[in-house]
Amino acid sequence: MGKGGQVITNQKEKIGNGLCHVYLIILSVIAFFPLVWVLLCSVKSSGELTANPTRFLPKHFTLENFTHVIQDLGFAGNISNSLIIAISTTCIAIVVSSMAAYGIVRFFPKLGSIMSKVLVATYMFPPILLAIPYSMVMAKLGFVNTRVGLVIVYLSFSVPYAVWMLVGFFKTVPLGIEEAARVDGANKLQTFVRIVLPLVMPGIVATAIYTFINAWNEFLYSLILINSTDKMTVSVALKSLQGSEILNWGDMMAASALVVVPSVIFFMFIQNKIAGGMTDGAVK
Repeated sequence: MGKGGQVITNQKEKIGNGLCHVYLIILSVIAFFPLVWVLLCSVKSSGELTANPTRFLPKHFTLENFTHVIQDLGFAGNISNSLIIAISTTCIAIVVSSMAAYGIVRFFPKLGSIMSKVLVATYMFPPILLAIPYSMVMAKLGFVNTRVGLVIVYLSFSVPYAVWMLVGFFKTVPLGIEEAARVDGANKLQTFVRIVLPLVMPGIVATAIYTFINAWNEFLYSLILINSTDKMTVSVALKSLQGSEILNWGDMMAASALVVVPSVIFFMFIQNKIAGGMTDGAVK
C-alpha cells in the first residue's frame, strides 16, 4: 500500500507540474504575441497593411518602413537623444546615490530607516502634479528645450529611488571588513571604492538598469520640456508619428520595434543579474 500510495502521489505531482507548464506556456504566448505582431507588421508593405490588416504572416518581407523611419523621419537622432539622456541620468544617479546610501547606513544608522521612508514617500505623488512647478523652474534656469534640463528633472526622481534601493545593499556589507581595511592603512575613500563598492556591485547594476529603463521610457516631462524635433526622445517621437488624420501603421510598427526590441534583448541578457541583485539586497 505504501508503494501504491507513493506511485499515485508521483502521478499527481507529474500531472500538476504538467498543468503548471501548460498554463505558463499559454501566458507566455499571450504576453509575447503583441511583440511578434509588431515585428511582423513592421516588415509588411503599406499596401498590405491597408488591404488586409488582420493577416498574420506578410506576403513579402520588406524593410522600407525601417528605412523611411530612420532616414527620412530622423528616428536615429531621437534614439541617440534618449541614449544620451538615459546614460547621463544613470551615471550621475548611481554616483550620487551610492555615496548617499553609504552615508545613511554608516554615518546615520538611526535616521536611515526614517530617511528611506521619506525617499519612498516622494513616489506617492503622481508626476503630473509636478509638471507645472518643474516647467517654471526650468524656464527660470534657462533649461527648457535642453537635454541638461531633462536630465536634472529625471535625477530628481531617479536619485531618491536609487538611494532607497542601495540602502538595503549597503546594509549587507559587514562592518568588520571595513575595519580590517582601515587597520591595513586604507582611508575612508579607499575603503568605500575598493572594498565596499565591489561587494554591492550586483545591487548597483540592478539599480542602474532600472534607472536607465525609467529614463528611456519617460514621456511626460520629455513632452513638456522638449519642443524641438531634433532633441525629442524616442517616446515623444513615437507619439508624434500619429498624424491628426492619417496614421502610417508601417512607420508606427517599425518605430515601435526599434524602441521595444533592444530593451527586450537587453533584459534577456541581464535578467539573471537583476534577480541576483534583488536577492543580495534582501536584509534578514
